[in-house]
Amino acid sequence: MKILAVQNRMGIGDMVIFLPFIEAIAKKFAVPISILVKENSKAIQFLSDNRNIDQIIILDRDNKNRNGRHDGIIGSFNLAKDLKKNNFDKIFIFNSSIRFNIIAKIAQIQNIYQYPLFKKKNQHVINTAKDFLKKEINLDIESNPEILLNKNLISKAKLKYKIDEKQLNILLGIGGSGPTKRIPSKIFFNFMKLISKNYDCKFFLATGKNEDEQKILNEILKSEFKEKCIALDNFSLKEIMPIIANCKVSVCNDSSFSHLSSALGIQTIVLMSDTPLLYGNYSTRMHPIIPDGESTVKHNTLGKDKINPNKIFEKLKNILN
Repeated sequence: MKILAVQNRMGIGDMVIFLPFIEAIAKKFAVPISILVKENSKAIQFLSDNRNIDQIIILDRDNKNRNGRHDGIIGSFNLAKDLKKNNFDKIFIFNSSIRFNIIAKIAQIQNIYQYPLFKKKNQHVINTAKDFLKKEINLDIESNPEILLNKNLISKAKLKYKIDEKQLNILLGIGGSGPTKRIPSKIFFNFMKLISKNYDCKFFLATGKNEDEQKILNEILKSEFKEKCIALDNFSLKEIMPIIANCKVSVCNDSSFSHLSSALGIQTIVLMSDTPLLYGNYSTRMHPIIPDGESTVKHNTLGKDKINPNKIFEKLKNILN
């Protein structure tokens, strides 16, 4: 039996969120399944060793020039052609798009399971997926993703980067997918001051190459904590993940690193400034901090300057105790 799951949302975070649902299908039918995902999900970098996943197929569409192999009407036929080659028996489509429904039929996939068509508006990211699998194949799924790494990789990273278990090793996810999600360096700096008074700390700074992210990184590296920091901006995701797995705790903006960290089993404090709260509390290992003066957080909360470093510190102490 050959099965395909379509998860066409953008980014690492959504890929991590949907992982339990994808794995549940594989376990239900006792076969590894293929996934159709966008390149920016980075699935190839962190799921290629997952035993529940067979083939990772990249959905080549929605680039800036709209000239991907799977863009437009011709692209739909190209995608159907690509899928047909695999002779899939079943397809699980985690969206309400008629386009994917038609593509699945052209690809001659006999058993099509999909969200209700034309009902994309106001869909809850997690609950809709739960309801879908409950209705279609009677599965009850908890959204608590786990990414398992080879223990040898974790041990090698520990030696290579001289990670001492006697220290408190902390991942600081200072990057973010947009300017409203990037917490200012002064807030991280003040938290580092507070925690360093009580613990011997080492900080691993995870960020991308965006100019604004690099500015935050450099401001932290110019501080008094420079000697206690290791920047990870030149590392690949595959190199970063074993380092994260060696950390005791993470403090991250709402970013790919908060999702990866919690899925790797690390207690993760998520600084929620401008995204619906569900992205920071769907896992039992996530501990959200919301801006001062707010009772919750959502798009356009714009609270990055109101994250309280004292609350981060208190939350971390509670986790350690």
